[in-house]
Amino acid sequence: MVLAGGASRRMGRDKATLPFDGSTLVERVVAAVSGRCAPVFVIAAPGQPLPELSAQVLRDEVRGVGPLVATGRGLRAAAEAGCDLAFVCAVDMPYLSDELIDTLVGPAVRLQADIVLPWDGRDHYLAGIYRTDLTQRISGLVAAGERSMRALAESVDTQRIVMDAQQRALTNVNTAADLP
Repeated sequence: MVLAGGASRRMGRDKATLPFDGSTLVERVVAAVSGRCAPVFVIAAPGQPLPELSAQVLRDEVRGVGPLVATGRGLRAAAEAGCDLAFVCAVDMPYLSDELIDTLVGPAVRLQADIVLPWDGRDHYLAGIYRTDLTQRISGLVAAGERSMRALAESVDTQRIVMDAQQRALTNVNTAADLP
């Protein structure tokens, strides 16, 4: 299972549908994780146009509430599909690879941590393995006014896997200048 977050508009347009190397970013992410994750869920904003995807699209009820709410929705769907673990990622990672997922899932299973994140000098909250039973914790954090993934990671057993600082799979696109 993967949760690819919805409509970030930091570049003045929807990043999910940003064209990159012959497809959109969301198509690239879905293709990258489909070999390792099933089912695949994409969380999208209300009314957000998306290309045809080989994933189940779940719509947020409200725009702009942050990735924590979307993560909770995706983890709930993954739990209902019978998954104990989910790879949670953003759609703005054009070089995401199944090798990154493989690197994280081993420690997630072995350590029984709630969250396993890649760390290359900073946490990558939207490129990690999450236990699907975190939905109750997320609901409580959201009810308390929290919206950040950091709030979740700081409230549960989170393990970090040190990555090479040049890990291309963790590259994300936040501005037009980030595009190659």
